[in-house]
Amino acid sequence: MTYHPKSEFLNVMRERGFMADCTDLEGLDAALMAGVVPAYIGYDATAASLHVGHLLNIMMLRWLQKTGHRPITLMGGGTTKVGDPSFRSEERPLLTPDQIDANIAGMKQVFARYLDYGENGALMLNNAEWLDGLNYLDFLRDIGRHFSVNRMLSFESVKSRLDREQSLSFLEFNYMILQAYDFLELYRRYGCLLQMGGSDQWGNIVNGIDLTRRVLDREIFGLTSPLLTTSDGRKMGKSAGGAVWLNAEMLSPYEFWQFWRNTTDADVGRFLKLYTELPVAECDRLGALDGAEINEAKIRLANEVTALLHGPDAAAAAEATAREVFEKGGVGEDLPTLTLTAEEVGDGISVVQLIVRSGLAKSGKEAKRLIADNGARIDDSPLTDAGLLLDLAALSAPVKLSAGRKRHALVTLAR
Repeated sequence: MTYHPKSEFLNVMRERGFMADCTDLEGLDAALMAGVVPAYIGYDATAASLHVGHLLNIMMLRWLQKTGHRPITLMGGGTTKVGDPSFRSEERPLLTPDQIDANIAGMKQVFARYLDYGENGALMLNNAEWLDGLNYLDFLRDIGRHFSVNRMLSFESVKSRLDREQSLSFLEFNYMILQAYDFLELYRRYGCLLQMGGSDQWGNIVNGIDLTRRVLDREIFGLTSPLLTTSDGRKMGKSAGGAVWLNAEMLSPYEFWQFWRNTTDADVGRFLKLYTELPVAECDRLGALDGAEINEAKIRLANEVTALLHGPDAAAAAEATAREVFEKGGVGEDLPTLTLTAEEVGDGISVVQLIVRSGLAKSGKEAKRLIADNGARIDDSPLTDAGLLLDLAALSAPVKLSAGRKRHALVTLAR
């Protein structure tokens, strides 16, 4: 990057590793220096919770607000009815309006932890506000005429799907037009000058900028973040147990903490810069540690990230549980817990079923393989019998199940 930004926000983005591409870096920098810039990121309501893959962009919005600008979280109440085809191999399942509303309610809980929605603060909007009432013929005439199908087919997110001879429905093909229209409407209604997103959204963002220029003759901007993978090549946000959800009802604060505690050594410094607010120099210092000291840096990372999302008390409880489990071999109070009724246990319940229901394996087949490979433990002793049944007497005290050295769960009886 030859141009060195003057605005605080872009300097934070550059120093901490958030910046991939910008449509006009100097123009955006000038706008940020001239006054408050409203900026948005869109989130389709495809699940009841956001996951760790969304956290990088949420931190971008948080830094935007901390440096004096106005973040907009745009809920895709309208676009979720279509589904973003970007880099997918098949069409998303269509959700009902009630499912979409329920998912949006779940997602809102997370944003409230990172952004201030008070007077003159961040805005929470829903694109159903302007998309649901569109007249199809008017939309085709007024907006559709500005889009070239040839150009839309050239975008990598569409081209890759077609190159693999995978179906792309007309419904999905409309998505990029709707997202471009979102940016136009946000500029019209709220003076929004900037759309941010992952680098896979570059084509959609550029479409919105071009549409606004054609319709209103106004210049607006796009800024993308890198698509993160861990140093060992895995997609950021995936763990052995599946998606790392941000809502506590879908993933306990302890399991969230443990995800960050298990960060690969090579990723610690980078993740501290992206997912915490520690000074850059401190992130570099912690990331440069090695040996036993890097483990304390990972605990610092886990505590900082968990405190932002779930609060300092939850982070402290998670650390205390981890130390109890790993350093003392005990049973921490904050471990993920499966609570059974006496009726569920009956004359005995399979340990394979307990491993699956506690989230330590996705299927009975996976649980049996874990046992066969000597990767399962029960109360810290090797579990070798996949046919083991636990009765009410065996469950009279909490039972600790383990998958490998780092994943644990408790099984208890309802009292």
